[in-house]
Amino acid sequence: MSSVAGMSDEARGRRVWRAVLLAVGTACYVLAVIAGMYVLTDDVGLAVQIPLWVLHTVVLLIVGVRVFGVRDSGLGAALFVVATSVMAVGVADMARNDLTLQQRGEKVVATVVSERLEEAQGRKSRDTFYTLEHEDGTPVPGPEMRMTSDAYDVGEVLTVIEDPEAELPPQTPGQADATGDALGSAGFALAAVVAVGWMAWRGSVGTRKRDETAASDRAQREQEEKLREALRTYPADRRGYIKVSPGEFPALSQERAARIAWEMGLKAEAVGNRGVWRFKDTVIEEVPHE
Repeated sequence: MSSVAGMSDEARGRRVWRAVLLAVGTACYVLAVIAGMYVLTDDVGLAVQIPLWVLHTVVLLIVGVRVFGVRDSGLGAALFVVATSVMAVGVADMARNDLTLQQRGEKVVATVVSERLEEAQGRKSRDTFYTLEHEDGTPVPGPEMRMTSDAYDVGEVLTVIEDPEAELPPQTPGQADATGDALGSAGFALAAVVAVGWMAWRGSVGTRKRDETAASDRAQREQEEKLREALRTYPADRRGYIKVSPGEFPALSQERAARIAWEMGLKAEAVGNRGVWRFKDTVIEEVPHE
């Protein structure tokens, strides 16, 4: 018995390490996808990005269901990992723009010459766009400056960082701080990795339960066959009863044992058993069988 238990513990340990390695490998894969999509963001359009994200979802679904064994919530977990990955890439791209503006941008004093409110889109809050000019009347290069609130009025003078290459919109020095975006991107990436860990844990729990159920079913089948053999071969006592010890059949209930006996033309006695099960073709009071 001790050797069997040792083998069981050894197998359990191997399974745990396998789950850990798979989780680490999948987490590295997710981080690699985030990094790769971050690199591709400025080079490819949505026509390429969307199929890649769909493929990412399919891979995670296969990993969750086939590798980790997360069956009931595999799709939801995969979609969560993909959603957090997309958010990590999007926020990281915002941080990249801020860093780019900080590196090559120039601080200038500008005047607000016009403002417009974004067109309404359902209940979404509308941003405000500002057109800026230098003190000499030349326009500040790049797209309009965008704010989430109506922060400035026409004629107001403010300090902004402009992009000499006119690719990025001007921003105030406070807006161009990439620290918050970088932390946000890292947070989304961490959430994706934690979700992978949850998938691995959920899968290991499900696998263990399925293994325990299979082992229990196997033990019950073996003990059912053992009881049938006992009912065929055990001698009857002087009163015609075949006696068996319930301790030999821990996986069987008395009702299940009664069912097996009934299939063999016997009945299970319900009274006067004194710690044993008794079977006979006729009994005083029959045990109800399944």
